[in-house]
Amino acid sequence: MVDPRNYTTRGDVNLIETHLRTGRPIKELAKSHEVSTSWLFKLLRRYRLEGTEGLAPRSRRPHHSPSRIVDRFEDEIVELHKQLADDGLDAGAQTIWFHLAKHHSRPPSASSVFRVLKARGFVTLEPKKRPKSSLHRFCADVPNECWQADMTHVQLANGDVYEVLNMIDDHSRLCVASRAMQVVKAPDVVRVLHNAAEIWGYPASFLTDNGLIFTTQRQHQVAGVTEQALFALGIEAKHSRPYHPQTCGKVERFHQTMKKFLAAQEGVETKKQLQRELDRFVPYYNEERPHRGIDRKTPAAAFAARAKAGPSPSFVKVGTRKLRMDRVDKSGRITLRHQSRLHHIGIGNAYAGWRVAMLVDGLDIEIVGLDGSPLRRLVLDPTKDYQRIP
Repeated sequence: MVDPRNYTTRGDVNLIETHLRTGRPIKELAKSHEVSTSWLFKLLRRYRLEGTEGLAPRSRRPHHSPSRIVDRFEDEIVELHKQLADDGLDAGAQTIWFHLAKHHSRPPSASSVFRVLKARGFVTLEPKKRPKSSLHRFCADVPNECWQADMTHVQLANGDVYEVLNMIDDHSRLCVASRAMQVVKAPDVVRVLHNAAEIWGYPASFLTDNGLIFTTQRQHQVAGVTEQALFALGIEAKHSRPYHPQTCGKVERFHQTMKKFLAAQEGVETKKQLQRELDRFVPYYNEERPHRGIDRKTPAAAFAARAKAGPSPSFVKVGTRKLRMDRVDKSGRITLRHQSRLHHIGIGNAYAGWRVAMLVDGLDIEIVGLDGSPLRRLVLDPTKDYQRIP
C-alpha cells in the first residue's frame, strides 16, 4: 500500500498559502490542523524552488532496485518454465523454485516466481477449484507400509498400444517400478515386484484394483498367481472395491503425470523406445520433482526420511480371511487348530512335501499350492479330528 503522505492534499496547499499570505508560523499551522510539521516544511521548500508544480503528488518508489526479482531472475524463470513444459513435466512456481534453489544461494520465493509466471500469461487461475482444506488424504505412515500397483494403456504416435505396469509407494509416492509390456500378465506382476524389491525392499501390503492380473477370487474363488506370491512372501493383499478407483488414487494420479510426459516426447514408436522414456522419467520424478502431496519434497527424500516397514510372514489377512502357511506331511495331510482343537486335513500323498497356503474364513477353508493351483475346498467339521478327502 502506498503511503498517503506521498500525495499533497488540497488542505496542505491551503496551509502553505495561509503561511505565505498571513505569515502564521508553520509549527502553529501544523499543530492546529494535526499535520506533520516536517511535511509542511518540505512542501514549503518545494514551493519556493518549483512554484505551484512543486506541490503536485510525487511517488516514493526508488529509481533503481538492484535486488528486484524481475531484473535478476525473470528470464531464467521463463526459460525454466519453457523447458519443463516442453518436456511434459510440471512447470509450476514451486517446481521452478526448486530448480532455482539448486543453482542459486538466494533464489526468489515461490510466490515471486508465481507473480512472474502470472505476469507473462503462463498461469490460468481456477477460482472454482476445490480448496485443499476440503480434501481428506489417506497415507501410509512409513515407507513400504503399502505399495499401490495398477496397469494403464499408452498409445504411441503410430497408433500402437502398450500396457504399462506402475508401482508406487503409498507413503512417499516413490515410483518403485514402471514397465512397458505388450500385455501385462499375472506372472509379470510377480516378476516386477521381485525386481523392485531388490532395490527398495518388499512392502508390508500390496494394494490393487480387482483386475485379473491381481486377483481371480471374484471369478473363480481361488487365489491367483499374484496373490499366491504375496502369500508366500507374507505380504498382505488388498483390493479396492469395484468401480471405486479413488482407493488407488495415488497410482492413478501417477498414470496422468507419466502420460503427460510421454505425450510430449517425439519419435516413440516401439516398446523399447517407450521403456527408454519411462526409464528417463522415473529418476526425474523420484529425485528432482517436488511433489505437492508430500509437502513439496521429492519422493526419494520422503522415502529415505523414515524407517521402512516390511512383510509379516507369520500372519497375513486377505479380506475377511486369514492365511496360514504349511507343508504337506508324508501322509498327505496338513494341520489346523480350531478353538484349541487340532484337526488334520487330507490333501493326498501325491502332494507330500508341498508348501501350501490355507485361507481360513471361519469354517470355510481353501487350500492352494504356492503356484496358484487349487488343492481342496472344504467346510471344517469341528467334531472330527480328521477331515477325509471326499
